[in-house]
Amino acid sequence: MPTQLSVNVNKVATIRNTRALDIPNVVHCAKLALDAGAHGITIHPRPDHRHIRPNDVDLLAAFLKTYPRAEFNIEGNPFIDYLPHIQRVRPTQCTLVPDDPDSFTSDRGWKVAGNETRLREVIAELKGLGARVSVFMDADSQEFELVREMGADRIELYTEPYAAEYAKGGAARDAVVKRYADAARRAQKVGLGVNAGHDLNLHNLPTFVRAIPGLLEVSIGHALIADALEFGLAETVRKYLAACAG
Repeated sequence: MPTQLSVNVNKVATIRNTRALDIPNVVHCAKLALDAGAHGITIHPRPDHRHIRPNDVDLLAAFLKTYPRAEFNIEGNPFIDYLPHIQRVRPTQCTLVPDDPDSFTSDRGWKVAGNETRLREVIAELKGLGARVSVFMDADSQEFELVREMGADRIELYTEPYAAEYAKGGAARDAVVKRYADAARRAQKVGLGVNAGHDLNLHNLPTFVRAIPGLLEVSIGHALIADALEFGLAETVRKYLAACAG
């Protein structure tokens, strides 16, 4: 099965929030993405509402009921203003991210052992609500087996380090590709599915997809929305779908 593309619409909300207008409209942009072939929509609401707002969560959830095959993925720190969204709209997938409230963006994967008790409880609750659970992890983590033992279904590999090393080319690129491929195999060996996201773009995505065995899903927002300024949103989604094919 080809790697699935989930379009993160946070940046659409960021632009909208600069004016007291509903332009651009987050739901409309989600519709454009899905009609162009995207497999799902991702959001990452944060406590300061600097992009996605609680009302957006509800509106997207209602809209996605008209696209029953599309996945709704809600990312966030499960310990900070996250669970009420999940309890209210029950998305397809919950991606647990250890970002601090004042973080500019997600910047690391979980150190699971130090958060095991609380994560185990949250994962059990999310599974009880019918969600698939993915845990945001660094490629060099040695805790994949613990993630699976806690009940998670997948990991999402944090790919900012991949993007940074890929851009250097040469030996650095070869080494980072191998590191992420090895991480995916280790995760799959213990029974976890593998997603990926952060700083993936049209240049580095095809190599990543070809190198990572069994990559289930990528979640892409910043680069995709930036590319949409040049190509238009629908055409950009089609380009990313082609990149997902390797």
